[in-house]
Amino acid sequence: MAKKRVLFINQEIVPYVPASEMANMGRNLPQKMQEKGFEIRTFMPKWGNINERRGQLHEVIRLSGLNLVIDDTDHPLIIKVASIPVSRLQVYFIDNEDYFIRRQSMTEDENGDEYTDNGERAIFFARGVLETVKKLRWVPDLIQCQGWMAGVIPLYVKTAYHDDPTFANTKVVTSLFHNQFKADFGDRFPQCVTYESATADLLNKYSGKFDFMDLGKMAIDYSDGVIEAGENVNKELVDYAKQSGRPFLPYPGEDYANAYKAFYDKLLAE
Repeated sequence: MAKKRVLFINQEIVPYVPASEMANMGRNLPQKMQEKGFEIRTFMPKWGNINERRGQLHEVIRLSGLNLVIDDTDHPLIIKVASIPVSRLQVYFIDNEDYFIRRQSMTEDENGDEYTDNGERAIFFARGVLETVKKLRWVPDLIQCQGWMAGVIPLYVKTAYHDDPTFANTKVVTSLFHNQFKADFGDRFPQCVTYESATADLLNKYSGKFDFMDLGKMAIDYSDGVIEAGENVNKELVDYAKQSGRPFLPYPGEDYANAYKAFYDKLLAE
């Protein structure tokens, strides 16, 4: 029997960014699932604080060069790759001159102010990952989204990419962490997110400014399953996930590998 394929879309992964609950999960979960018999691929943004030389990142020319149009503006997609030391894990990085290369940090500037285009960056990241997976001709059975930067992925998979053979039968799982942003994405976010059948009117049920709660609820609404991935997760989002009726995995603690595998197996059997 062929191995089931899991695509991990992470906001943070150590050692490329400083350690955190989310970054540690981004590093460890793919490896644990690989050890459990899954075939995996892993993606993250190429944040401005990533040292490319130290991390031994290099551009993948055959995957780069696509232009993604967001809010009527072309944004060239650059794909880089590296391997995590002392493991067999390969990580693909989504990069772009305006959204990532010119920034010196991740989601906030040197003064601690969140970048005003974080919403557009999340959109670019989502479409960049999905377009790259298509180019790889690698069909995932399940997509695991970790971090709010991956919050647009469920919407796109279930709408704009639903009829694409690469994602037509893919299950989507959203993990909830305590990490969150403070400023909203602004009233142009629905316009920017519009692509193919992912239309702005699908976001009418959420608030006009699109804040952290809106993004989390949208991710849950378009996911096949939800995981409480850490302690101190926003209670409103946890309650929203439970009330949605979707399969829900409560926080399983630090020894989570078997719980995640069982959760994945159950979703894939449906």
